This record gives sequence, structure tokens and C-alpha cells, in this order.
Amino acid sequence: MKQSTTTPPDALGKMTAEITVMAPQMRYCLYARKSTAEEDRQALSIESQVKEMLAMAERERLHVVEVKRESHSSKEAGQRPIFNQMIAEIKEEKYNGVLAWAPDRLSRNAGDLGSVVDLMDQKLLVEIRTYGQRFTNNPNEKFLLMILGSQAKLENDQKGVNVKRGLRARCEMGLWPAPAPTGYLNDKSRDKKCHIIIDPKRGPVIKQMYEKVANESWSGKRLYHWLKDTKFTSVYGKPLTLSNVYLILKNTLYYGVFEYPKKSGNLYTGIHQPLITKEIFEKVQTQIKRSKILSPYGGKEFAFTRLISCGNCGTTLGADEKLKKLKNGHINRHVYYSCTKRWSRDCKSGFINEPELIGQLMAIIDTVKLDKTGIREKLDGEISRYRKFQSGVLGIKEIHDQKSKDLDIRNYAKYIFKEGAIYEKRELLSCLRSKLIFKDKKLSLEA
Repeated sequence: MKQSTTTPPDALGKMTAEITVMAPQMRYCLYARKSTAEEDRQALSIESQVKEMLAMAERERLHVVEVKRESHSSKEAGQRPIFNQMIAEIKEEKYNGVLAWAPDRLSRNAGDLGSVVDLMDQKLLVEIRTYGQRFTNNPNEKFLLMILGSQAKLENDQKGVNVKRGLRARCEMGLWPAPAPTGYLNDKSRDKKCHIIIDPKRGPVIKQMYEKVANESWSGKRLYHWLKDTKFTSVYGKPLTLSNVYLILKNTLYYGVFEYPKKSGNLYTGIHQPLITKEIFEKVQTQIKRSKILSPYGGKEFAFTRLISCGNCGTTLGADEKLKKLKNGHINRHVYYSCTKRWSRDCKSGFINEPELIGQLMAIIDTVKLDKTGIREKLDGEISRYRKFQSGVLGIKEIHDQKSKDLDIRNYAKYIFKEGAIYEKRELLSCLRSKLIFKDKKLSLEA
């Protein structure tokens, strides 16, 4: 016959005390998240989640030490700052339990879900409670949590596939599945979803932009200033930047064909009304490419920019490169210097080509006193080596008079301006102690 045993009352009290000490004191963080608008139509809002979960915590006497609210989507791992903060605070043992309306409020991606399960494995996160479920560091409960989290990820992935399929179907119907570009407006009619119509205010301006480039050879920069002068703005009230101008000039949608998604190579014929013809669009692309022929000289680096000041407005000179392709395939390169008009757009200082500019610099070298410039110090060493070469290799007698030395330095400076490398020209020009002024297409030294 089996004997029954009883535990003395004092032993029971001792065991209860030990269990109480061993059980961790539960401190909960209430985490409420609202992600996309589509999810919000099917789930409780943030404040509703907080209200319901606080009521549950009060009923079950759970100690909530913090409430966190977040509106970021949980589709991508590590992109939610509040969630990341909560994970860090669990590691710091600020709390060891989490309250959330549902498992998908915590995570809809494998990365964040994995970080939660890891904390449970490390016994830092003791419990997760949702409105109808409880998850602890139990193999079955963790497995269920991972299944529910994976189900949320599956729903996300399927939603993405369905959205892409829907967008592709609209494109095949000739509908533009995105916000209308400048010059068009989205048709707000419910029965005309993804239809775009010409913006009566901005559409004609976009058409003019194309015509000015195609027929009058306007540059993008000239268009930009024209739009700025006419106070042209987007539908959001912002002026166009120079990059916006070029994006518009390269957008095939304006003649009726569009690519979606960008850089995918998928072209569709739209049912919207075009603003321009394909012929005008192609003329514009030719004009843009003409101004961007690659330079055989290794890029657009210029010798005298920012070293000469405009005599009218004080802005430094900039440079522009013009390349003309000849019938024999060669390319003629022409560089022009002019005021950048940074401080005054109405500056009329004109422009000067590089050979003429170099000619005027060489003339200025003949007029300056070498002892009042840094050119002598800069070139003395070079001239000395040159003279040694003349006497030692060519057998030419070394010249000692000062006049001849000055002549050699002037000639060497002229040679640098004409044949030297860009960095040598800039270095030499910076040796002039007086400021160079450009006015009425003439260079002069500041008095």
C-alpha cells in the first residue's frame, strides 16, 4: 500500500518563498505600432491599441513601466528607431516583458523577429503578451510566435507581388501609375484612376521649353534662368532646379511613351495626350548630347578660372568649353572665359577666348616689373638650370647681364602661358602681386 506524505506548513512557506525569489519580477513595455495606411484600415490605431492593452494589464495586474508608440513600417529589418530602442533597453534589463496588440505589431520581417527570439533564448525577454495570446521561452510557444511572424512576412511579400502585378496591368493599359510629372495633373475622378491630364497652367510652359531647345538651341542653364525669371513653380509651389530641367527634357512621357519602373527598359504607350511630338523630343536629345561631347583633353579643367575678376561686378571669371565635331571625325576645342554673373545676372562684361586671353597675359608680362612680382623667385631656379644646359651641352656662353636674365624670365613665363600644363599656368598667374581685372574684353592689372 502506497504511503502518503505531507509537507509541514513551515516547509511549504519556505518553498513558496524560494519560488518567489527565483521567479523574475515582471516589468512590461507596451509597444504600439501603426505602419502603412492600408494596414490601418484593417487594424486598430495606435491609441486604441494602447487603451486596450492598458486595460488588459490592469485586469491581469501587469506592471507596465513604459509605453512606446511608433509609426514606421516593419517590412524591413532594423528600420524602426523606437523598436530598436526597445530591444536595446531589454538588453539593459530595463524590462523583461512586452505587451503588443498582435505578433505582427512587433515584426513583419525575419530580421526583427529573429532579434526578439534571440532575447528570449538569452532569458532577457521572459514573456510577450498580445491581446489573446502569451509567448514565453518555451519551444512550442516560440515556434508559434515564429510562424505568426512568418505569416505576416508572407502577407507582406504577397501584397508586394499583387501591387506590382496591378501596376504592370495599368501600364499595359497605357495608364501612368505614379504622381503626374510637371506639366500634367492626376485626374481625381474615381472612375479615372491613374489617368493624367494636361495641366492648363504648366503644360504649355513645358511645351515651350522643348521648342526653345529644339528650335532655338537653348541650353538647360538658359532655360533654368528663363523659368526663374517667369516665376515658374511646380504644383507644390517650388521653383525648378537645373537638374529638374534636365529631367523634364529627358522624360519620354511628354511625347506619349513612358518607362516603368525607371531603368527597367519596360516601355509602354500611354493613353494620355502628349505635349510634344517624338521628332521634337529627339531634336532636344541631340542638342543636349551636342553640348556634352566628351573632351579628348581629359575633362573640363581650365587654367584661369577664379584667378581673374570681372571689372563690372567683381565676380571671378568662369570658363565654358565648346566642342565642334568636324566632317573628318576630329574635334575642335574652343574655351571661352566670361563673368559667372554670380552677383549680377545683368553683367555685360562679355567673353574672351583662351588664345586671346593668353595673348593679353603675355603682353602684361612685358609691362610688369619682375622685382615686384613673385615670378622671379618662381622661375629663377628653372632659368638657372636652363642656362647650365645651354653652356654645358650646347656650348652657349652663359649670359650674366641683368637685362638678358630678365628677358629670359619673361620669355620663359610666356612659354608657360602658351605651352605649359594647366597647373603651371595657374601657379604662374598666382605669382602676380596685383589683381587681374577683365573689363570690356580687356585684361589689365589693378592699379
